[in-house]
Amino acid sequence: MVKAKVAAAVALALLCAGALRAQERSFSWTQTRMDGTRTGVTSPNADNVREALGEIRGRKYVAPNGRVFRRGATPAVAKVMIDAQEVMSSVKEVIGYATRDMSARRPESELSNWFIDELMRATEELTGRKVDVGITNFGGIRTDFYAGPVIKDDVLSMFPFKNSLCYIALKGADLRYWFGQMAANGVQAVGGVKLVIKDRELQEVTVGGEPLDDGKVYGLATISFLLDGGDGLSLARNAVELIDTEKMIIDVMLPYVRRLTAEGKPVEYHTDGRVVIL
Repeated sequence: MVKAKVAAAVALALLCAGALRAQERSFSWTQTRMDGTRTGVTSPNADNVREALGEIRGRKYVAPNGRVFRRGATPAVAKVMIDAQEVMSSVKEVIGYATRDMSARRPESELSNWFIDELMRATEELTGRKVDVGITNFGGIRTDFYAGPVIKDDVLSMFPFKNSLCYIALKGADLRYWFGQMAANGVQAVGGVKLVIKDRELQEVTVGGEPLDDGKVYGLATISFLLDGGDGLSLARNAVELIDTEKMIIDVMLPYVRRLTAEGKPVEYHTDGRVVIL
């Protein structure tokens, strides 16, 4: 099982968009998982382009599995992919290793827990404030990790948005309100808490193993996108204290992966029942 950053699809989107009037231009991308059965192609890093993608010989394309393509779109698409690798080499650096596939999905997942727990740790370190709870949005995690080498572009693509880490001191009653909104409309990635939800209603909230106290002030780690309306959340409303660290997500998560690797640890995580849907 391998991952594919579809540079060819991006190139095609750019060519198609060029035929449109400027005000009509729009671009999108997807990540496609391939099994390599037709060509043997795998996702390349900076050091294995020929082995992963094959090579162009004259007008023909020789795939990694030895199959030769002389006609059709395959040689042209392969050339676009191969020629792009030199320019992309800086983001194809291998920076870690994932022991298994991890994706972000509700109500909780290994990948979303991995992200929010590190966001909480980093926010506490950056602000010097005690962080009790973390909330971020699933929509901010744009790609998955697949088992095997992790390249720099995996992390860049996972967190492409320029959102900063923020600390909010918030009363328990306000946290309860937002957890209730998530129960009704779709739970987001959370940390430091356990939520029990039934029939789209919040049944139970504990923070650090203790029942949520409506009158207590808690430290919340989140991102700037969710301060004022992002994904229907305005977490800064009624804030007792707000600190925007101005530290971008990618500037925290990329060093985190490098640090794991330096410590001899893989990219892996766990679920722990922090969100229970009855």
